[in-house]
Parts: sequence; structure tokens; C-alpha cells
Amino acid sequence: MKNVAVILAGGIGSRIGGAMPKQFLSLNDKPVIVHTLENFQRNKNIDGIVVVCVKDWMAHLQEILEEYKISKVQAVIEGGSSGHDSTRNGIFFLRGKLEADDYIVIHDAARPILPQAAIDCMLHVAHEKGNASLAIPCYETVLYTEDRKSGCSQLDRSRIMRIQTPQAYRFGPMLRLYERAEAEDRHDFVYADLVLVHYGETVYFSKGFANNIKITRKEDIPLCKALMNFSEEELFS
Repeated sequence: MKNVAVILAGGIGSRIGGAMPKQFLSLNDKPVIVHTLENFQRNKNIDGIVVVCVKDWMAHLQEILEEYKISKVQAVIEGGSSGHDSTRNGIFFLRGKLEADDYIVIHDAARPILPQAAIDCMLHVAHEKGNASLAIPCYETVLYTEDRKSGCSQLDRSRIMRIQTPQAYRFGPMLRLYERAEAEDRHDFVYADLVLVHYGETVYFSKGFANNIKITRKEDIPLCKALMNFSEEELFS
């Protein structure tokens, strides 16, 4: 049984601004994506990596992989026009390369802080249940809104979990769901776990952590730098 990571680096990072996609910005003297890839490179349970990359930066990424000796990367493929399509490209690329009982691990390139224990815990749950998504409880008050300007009803936060990446899935069932979504011309799923939910499947949770930051805005860069001063044990306690 193999575990192959699919790293989503197909976005241009329009919310952060600038000419460079956020996954290539410098973070402690390395591109963000290098930190992310190194987390999977050093995990003994990860057998290979496929990076789904924004087209115009694929050649640059190849240079980065050589410079930082990320040897587990088996392929760099072109991203899609949406997050769903990029995930689909990664899954379809592995069609014929993985067995049905192998696992794919889907993760955002812009989430560079990922303790090894979080990967291991996720894989343990996925191997037992068939899938696993990092998740944390919701502690804030949550209101339902129609327009994002006002709300008039409260949601029970004890029944809400905040989903993160990485997420792991048995390959065969996930491939069939993405083939079904493609046949139905569905391209609007934000994450793979929503594909499961849409088609009536159950998503299982593994332990997430509050500092699993996805770099989206400029202020996320100094926050990530500060968090990198903490040990993995402190982040994933």
C-alpha cells in the first residue's frame, strides 16, 4: 500500500497581491512551497509526491526541486482553473499508477507548517476508515447569514468542525467520485471532502491544530515566521 501526496500549487494568490504566486514567496529564506514539500519529503510514510502547479511557474518549480533536493517528487503537472480542477488533475494523473487500495494525501502548498505527528495521525485514521481530514472544533459564536452583512440565527458550534488540509483518501473510491463529478460537469467543490459529502459519503476527522495557517494575506507571512519558532510538539500538542 502506497501513500502519495498531491500538493496543490495551482493558484496565483490574487488575495495576497504581487506578481509572484504565494507558494513561491520567501519564508525564512526558502520558498513557502519548499517548507511544505520538506514536511512530506521527511515523512517515512509518504512514498511519493505529485505537485499540481500553476502553468507559468512549472519550470521555476523544477529548478527549486533540484536546488533543495526534494527527491520524492515524481511529477509536476499543470493546475486547473479552480481548486477542484487542480485536485482532479492530480487524481486523474495517478489513474493507472496507483492501486485502488493505495492512498492519496491532498494538501495546500501554502500551508507550510505541518508537524510529522499530524501526517501520521491522519494516515492512521484514513487507513482505518477510508479517509481522514484534519479538523478542529469551532469555539467561536457562529451565525447563519444570507448576505454576509447580517445574521438572524445561531448555529450550534458544538456540531461544527473546521476542516483543514492535509486530507487522505483511499484512491479507488475517490477516483470514482471525481470521475462522476467530471461526467456531471461539476467544478465547484472547494475541497475533496466536499465531493465525498455531496455524494453521500462520510468524512472522518483526524486531529488538526489551530496554527495550521494557509497563507492567504500578506500578514500571514510574519505569522508563519513566528510560529516556526515553536517546536512541532508545541504546535501539535
